Amino acid sequence: MTRLHTLLAAGVAGLATTLVAAPALAQGKTLTISWWGFNGDKLDEYIIKPFKEKCGCEIVFETGNNADRLNKIKIRNGEGVDVAYFTDAYSQIGIKEGLFQPIDKSKVPNLEGLYDLAKAPQGEFGPAYTIGRVGVIYDTAKVKAPITSWNDLWKEDFKASLSLPGITTTAGPMAVMIAGTHAGVDPFTDTDGAFKAIEDLKPNVVKNYNTGSELVNLFSTGEISASVAQDFTLAQIQAAVPTAAWADLSDGAIATLNTINIPKGAANVELAHEFINFVLSQEVQQKTAENGVDAPVVKAVTLTPEQAKLWTYGADMIASLKQVDYEKLNEAKNDWVDRWNEVFGM
Repeated sequence: MTRLHTLLAAGVAGLATTLVAAPALAQGKTLTISWWGFNGDKLDEYIIKPFKEKCGCEIVFETGNNADRLNKIKIRNGEGVDVAYFTDAYSQIGIKEGLFQPIDKSKVPNLEGLYDLAKAPQGEFGPAYTIGRVGVIYDTAKVKAPITSWNDLWKEDFKASLSLPGITTTAGPMAVMIAGTHAGVDPFTDTDGAFKAIEDLKPNVVKNYNTGSELVNLFSTGEISASVAQDFTLAQIQAAVPTAAWADLSDGAIATLNTINIPKGAANVELAHEFINFVLSQEVQQKTAENGVDAPVVKAVTLTPEQAKLWTYGADMIASLKQVDYEKLNEAKNDWVDRWNEVFGM
């Protein structure tokens, strides 16, 4: 799971002008949200209470990880919840299995204020409410020269000092994509070439990690000096290892998105659109970023350098990101998992 899961926190009094609401229509209705449930206090203060006051509705939740929640929606044939939060890999699975309905853009006017990457990342379905990155974090006190390219990970300088995300994590399959690029092949059509590069990288790999806390521990104990990681782990790692830094990669970090969709059997479609529009307002997105919850997708959000350092933020940075074809990735993933486990003996 990503973080990009830490969900929105925003909120505020006076969310008036850009938020579409119809309290009279919503009276007596209940909005059911499927999400991870992190940052409960902030969600309640900045999202739930303000939206309930605006819509005059009740809100209930279905919480859990991506796989479990998506499976529940599938078992119910797209019914049971009105709004569903997923990482882009899982929302793509839901789209392919016909579990979500297209978004009515006319009912979400705040879409116009988003970065293009967030508006319709998976066609006519749900937008992204936050953008993250997969890149490289390294300890500047131990690494002689700055890491400036994915290719640097294959250097002998990193022998027995590198960690990779486990193949079943959000960032894991991206390591295979990176290896394919290093080898000069398309990993989706030349799996052998990509995994030959993974095998070449193996002497540098101390361990595959599966959680953010595990990665922090690897850095803090000095077992590793660099890792492929999601950007949300940077603050935690820097708290333990102040000399840790995010690598400025000339060949670009990889985008990760958290999306909001409406299941095909949603009972309150109008209210679901209203909620999505609420989440994508400039005011809410500003608070989300300022309070250290998620990176903004609204172009008009402005952050100080101190606030921005946590996030994938700004037009230039977002334009530099590589995008993932999750339809291809999801089709390849089972084979990649098997091949990965052969290489690392799992």
